[in-house]
Amino acid sequence: MKLSGCLPLLAEQKSRHSCLCSLLPTASLLCLAFKHQGVSWWSKLEIFGDILQGLKISRWGIDGLVSSKFNKCEKQCRPNGSEPLPKDIVVTASNLEMRPLWGASKRSYQNPVNSSSNIFAMAVGIKQKDLVNKMVTKFLSSDFAVMLFHYDGIVDEWKDFDWSNRVIHVTAVNQTKWWFAKRFLHPDIVEEYDYVFLWDEDLGVDNFDPKLYVHIIESEGLEISQPALDPYKSEVHHQITARGRRSTVHRRTFRPSNGGKGCDVNSTAPPCTGWIEMMAPVFSRAAWRCVWYMIQNDLIHAWGLDMQLGYCAQGDRTKNVGVVDSEYVIHYGRPTLGGPEENETSSNSRVKDHRADEDKICILHLHQPSPSCINLLLYEMLVNFNVLRPIM
Repeated sequence: MKLSGCLPLLAEQKSRHSCLCSLLPTASLLCLAFKHQGVSWWSKLEIFGDILQGLKISRWGIDGLVSSKFNKCEKQCRPNGSEPLPKDIVVTASNLEMRPLWGASKRSYQNPVNSSSNIFAMAVGIKQKDLVNKMVTKFLSSDFAVMLFHYDGIVDEWKDFDWSNRVIHVTAVNQTKWWFAKRFLHPDIVEEYDYVFLWDEDLGVDNFDPKLYVHIIESEGLEISQPALDPYKSEVHHQITARGRRSTVHRRTFRPSNGGKGCDVNSTAPPCTGWIEMMAPVFSRAAWRCVWYMIQNDLIHAWGLDMQLGYCAQGDRTKNVGVVDSEYVIHYGRPTLGGPEENETSSNSRVKDHRADEDKICILHLHQPSPSCINLLLYEMLVNFNVLRPIM
């Protein structure tokens, strides 16, 4: 009788020992779950709560519960549409590396594109080929990937340059860089690049070194930035973009109050601080992923987008957005995209605020306004009535 009474006890002890052994990998999985960056804290707590509930229901039968929960979580964390595929073959991002038709990849020959850690993209027209050539040459020599958006539809005439076959060419007539960027610079495509340079074509880079610039913004922790403008040779629209001779980087500007719109040390809103212009923006990988989602499909000139970049600063915009003074450019302000020729452009047009033109276009289409028009008009109303709050 005693022996038979001991058998269940021994069996139970063995069972417990076996279950305790099985708990070790389960505990390890729990630790991994709470360490895994792709799982939200709420999901982690749900998993843990379900496990505790499972312990109440079945003292030792939790292996299946943990396994099923992690399988469910794993599927939820995978890219949409990839669930039927073996996880080892799923590639979530891409790049701009060009592959040869035959043989192994000749990285030594195509090094500027294939091993780049940063990307330089620009909307170009053949009329500005002198400036474009200088920029592309400088960025390629600094091991950047380069992508050119041809808004005039002309591609073959660029073959005269030695670098033509080493850059990516995309063409669509009369489209701006924001149209191209929304469609060809998806965050998953440029995931491998640390910084995205999305510039206009009318810039002079004689005093600009791409490698030094990247080193500066990394050391300064700038998520969104631009090179300063030479104030003596450039078309400067906003004081904050003008170069300061005594600093490496500046994050704010100062100007006397003019009807309550001055900039001082207490200013927290753009364009006094945490603000850049859109002709030569530079985005970190994380900032660009955010900005890409903010770009509307009908966005043309991006007027007003500069005031919203604070949402994508990955923290305090007054610290993470800045202008680099030591590496600066010249903004020539040349007309592009079918605009008037230089000899037809009056001196007054160089300081003209083109948002007024956008306002007129929006007013003419109020019967069926686009989202960009609605956003622009609302923004102007907030500014006019002094109800706009700083974007942090």
